[in-house]
Amino acid sequence: MAHSRPLPVDPLAEAKRQWVAHGWTDAAEGMTVVTSVMRAQQLLLARVDSTLRPFSLTFARYEVLRLLAFSRAGRLPLSSVVARLQVHATTITSTAERLVRDGLVVREPHPHDRRAALLSLTDAGRALVDRATDALNDAVFRDPGLSSDDAAELVAIVARMRKAAGDFSDPRPQPDPL
Repeated sequence: MAHSRPLPVDPLAEAKRQWVAHGWTDAAEGMTVVTSVMRAQQLLLARVDSTLRPFSLTFARYEVLRLLAFSRAGRLPLSSVVARLQVHATTITSTAERLVRDGLVVREPHPHDRRAALLSLTDAGRALVDRATDALNDAVFRDPGLSSDDAAELVAIVARMRKAAGDFSDPRPQPDPL
């Protein structure tokens, strides 16, 4: 992923040049957008993964723990975790099983729906996710590699793209603008 030395040429700019040279001018900009976002995601995920590795966490496991820690009671129905993290139920079930195995989460019956399960954060899970969050804040989130203005602009652009794709609608009341 990350190179020990920067490449002498931007491979995405070269890909765009090739797209145009092959007559795909009308798709060149879109191809560059998609590959640029995907490459940025790879770079950020590599930083996140290296930060979480000492905690024996993947980003998926971290997200579940952090979501549970943010909840009022430290527990949520499995279906709520699926909806909020926008991940397939099978993925969340598999992630939850590993968290249960590691003693970071317990699975409890839902008090009102016998078909549903609750995921509850354990004390060990809360302590681990708090330490991991501190590490992510220090190593990644405080300096994602962009100025504050660029970060705000990028988040706003991506939010517009997500909204146009149907990822979310404006909630009421609306949160502060991104």
